[in-house]
Amino acid sequence: MKVLVTGGAGYVGSVLIPRLLDRGYRVDVVDLFWFGNHLPEQVGILKKDIFYLTTEDLGAYDQVIFLAGLSNDPMAEYSPSKNFIFNAAAPAYLAYIAKAAGVKRYIYASSCSVYGYTENELYDESRPVSSSYPYGISKLQGEQAVMQLADETFSVISLRKGTISGYSPRMRFDLIVNTMFRSAMKERLININNPSIWRPLLSIDDAATAYIRALEANPRLSGIFNIASGNYTVGEVGDLVRAALEERLGLHTKMHIKYIQDFRNYKVSTEKARNVLSFHPKDDVKSIVNNLMDNMEKCSDWDNPLYSNITTFKQMENGIELYSIAGVVSPETNAGALVGSTSR
Repeated sequence: MKVLVTGGAGYVGSVLIPRLLDRGYRVDVVDLFWFGNHLPEQVGILKKDIFYLTTEDLGAYDQVIFLAGLSNDPMAEYSPSKNFIFNAAAPAYLAYIAKAAGVKRYIYASSCSVYGYTENELYDESRPVSSSYPYGISKLQGEQAVMQLADETFSVISLRKGTISGYSPRMRFDLIVNTMFRSAMKERLININNPSIWRPLLSIDDAATAYIRALEANPRLSGIFNIASGNYTVGEVGDLVRAALEERLGLHTKMHIKYIQDFRNYKVSTEKARNVLSFHPKDDVKSIVNNLMDNMEKCSDWDNPLYSNITTFKQMENGIELYSIAGVVSPETNAGALVGSTSR
């Protein structure tokens, strides 16, 4: 099977693609490599804007995975216009030409951010969505656009992922567990903006597994699936990060608890993914932190601007016309590029 991954050089793709190669798939990547290229040498590279891809470009592929787009709320709120282009228009266009080219399946990187603010309820995929922020709205628009193309000959799977964390060769420290880990290691301090807010979290290894399960699902299967390793309050995440660091490194960290209002609060059910995709997450917060500790020598330059998508995005926007690079940045969210990698 031959697979095209847009945004494949990003945070998620840099972990997913080696696993695809290990399973015998042939993989090509569309990306502009704003954060570098950490992919294996055998990966085919197509350095091209997504909006310039044609049916001729896609005709050789069996499946397409869309990991591209602006990767999180800060990036979307910094540039709402580009957010809607990269997160809504780009996946819609790519799915449209993929179907026309005869691609058999399209896998879309959606986000649990589409649920917005919920009140102490576990949401499954049938529940209404209510996001009122640019990122969540755009991810939902992209999802709705690609799902309406599904039919008996064109499978479409949308993965609504929780916030991803863990080590990737294209590292990020702007994701909840990663951020707390960095702060604890650098400053011996963990900041908690609102301890009561719920978040579904997803280890990067579980995220890669979810894409593999979607890729290898029944050819006629289409649908939307919540993907998470577990649901946690932000306060609990802080406690678990601190405990893992103390247990393994003997590191003592302080907690700074704030009560900043947050209009994003959601926890999700992953039963559909378990029952239909056979997605069984293996990680939790402790294993994510252990994964970060195992690899911290590779990314301990804590202030590297490439580890923060919003920092790099601002720097690039000052010098580059982003409308011409819709090929690469993810959320939920990727060495990727701005429309080629996702954070979720």
